[in-house]
Amino acid sequence: MYLEIVSPEATLFSGEVTSVAVPGVNGNFEMLNNHAAIVSLLKEGYVKISGNIELDDTVKDKFIKGEKNATLLKINSGTLEMKDNKIIILAD
Repeated sequence: MYLEIVSPEATLFSGEVTSVAVPGVNGNFEMLNNHAAIVSLLKEGYVKISGNIELDDTVKDKFIKGEKNATLLKINSGTLEMKDNKIIILAD
């Protein structure tokens, strides 16, 4: 599935991923390929991205490596939409 993470300053990531876990306002949840369409508000926490992730040098410092080769991005809040195997996260 395709993931795009956008902040007010720049597009932080765009590319194919295996899974994405996010801190939803009603609890953490994970999305895999062919997940049902969803729109959710996000709270402070980490977006956990799994897959073969290649980050642009200009944004690498915003991400950290987690366990099992996951890539983590700390957010303060945001909005997520998933539809047709494409996830868009608008993050603060």
